[in-house]
Amino acid sequence: MASPLENAIPKNTRLQHWLRIDPQQKPKIYEQIYDTADVSNLTYWLGIIFSAGIAAFGLVLNSPAVIIGAMLISPLMGPIMATGLALASGDLYLAAKAIANLVASITLAVSFSAFIVWLLPFHSVTGEILSRTNPTLLDLGVALLSGLAGSVAVCRVGGGDGVTTLPGVAVAVALMPPLCTVGFGLGSGVNTRIMGGAGLLFLTNLVAIVACAFVVFLLTGMNALEVRAEMEHALKGELLAKKLSQGTLSRVLINGGKLQWRILMLVVLLAAIALPLRTAFKQVASEAIVRSTVQDVVKGLLPPGAIVSQRVEVGRESVAVRLISTQTVPEDKIRKAEQAIEKRSGRKGVLSIASIASQSELSELMQRISTPEQSMQKTSVEPLDDIHKELIVRIKPILTGVWPPEAPLQDFSVAFDATGIVLNVQYESAHGLGKISQDILVRELQDKLGTQNITLVVRRVTPSRTAARRTKH
Repeated sequence: MASPLENAIPKNTRLQHWLRIDPQQKPKIYEQIYDTADVSNLTYWLGIIFSAGIAAFGLVLNSPAVIIGAMLISPLMGPIMATGLALASGDLYLAAKAIANLVASITLAVSFSAFIVWLLPFHSVTGEILSRTNPTLLDLGVALLSGLAGSVAVCRVGGGDGVTTLPGVAVAVALMPPLCTVGFGLGSGVNTRIMGGAGLLFLTNLVAIVACAFVVFLLTGMNALEVRAEMEHALKGELLAKKLSQGTLSRVLINGGKLQWRILMLVVLLAAIALPLRTAFKQVASEAIVRSTVQDVVKGLLPPGAIVSQRVEVGRESVAVRLISTQTVPEDKIRKAEQAIEKRSGRKGVLSIASIASQSELSELMQRISTPEQSMQKTSVEPLDDIHKELIVRIKPILTGVWPPEAPLQDFSVAFDATGIVLNVQYESAHGLGKISQDILVRELQDKLGTQNITLVVRRVTPSRTAARRTKH
């Protein structure tokens, strides 16, 4: 006997008419969703490998275009939709196939991306990686809307390629990049912070899409008995399907009263995910307010053209603001600015300002350095030493500001050759800075110093075992 809730859901509703869903196509849609959960489909597994590899390289290269390409070819939407349909119809065989497919797909994607990252000589954390390690309620909202759009699209197009690709939905919900971010954390030395944040993002997307697919398939009558009967007739040759469909557990899932438990299960899962997402959302909102406050205070302290670099680090009880400026600021104004930050943000403000030469002054200095014949005629050796010392003082805060914190800067020196300035930098790290990272550093230094004639020469010092052990702990 069917439950009151199941009887309250009409099998031929106006919703089907509004969505242009053909009732005669439902068995075909059901069958094609079955096919997307098939674990013996070689094309599906090649799609998982290709999309995972492309996403891993895109994350390391910090390339949104490459990551979007991985999203478009990822076939993960198929078994996720199948899981939603299995819950809506109480199909134990489809649920077993879909869940087994999902577990294997997740394991393969994470393992393959971790292997790629492990092979790389550098493991620099990029912006694309960091953006997937701190999910909030906003990500849950995107996943819910994407899941609804994908489920409606599946019902309308009649399955087929639309079940697995769904380009717009795939890009919006981004299933593969979070998995590959977990792989990056695993392959770069088991970084639990990256793995935990990215894993929560993937779990958010997974549960939201399954819940939305469940609701859409239920409301559009995909759980109708006649649809199930046709599917069972089509699968009568599969021994496992027959045993599961005639078993006690399958009857328990289908019989009255159990639909409410499936709904309750999804609600509990969504609520459990929403709790950490809400905490992260409140933290992000609080940091955004603090950063806005800092911007207002800094605007009143220095004109925009005088600020060369700005770094804001928001802690639980304090805000550290580090500025590099071409103008000096009196100490009393700095103290007043710190008080203003503390009063408006509720956190203790720590403001430090390093004064350097302006771009025009640096250009004049570079011109003097690049014409040694004239300088030697007008000045003695002592003024050149003073210029060299002054240049080191002015370069130091800029170099410190752009240098990556994961490779601590130990020492540097400034030399000159026929092409311009040569920066010899010594740093401590277990892994060397790759060519991409060095090119980025050179471009930033050229931009900050206002000259293209800069050559960067780096020398890595391997940390001692004791220091490495302290760093891990």
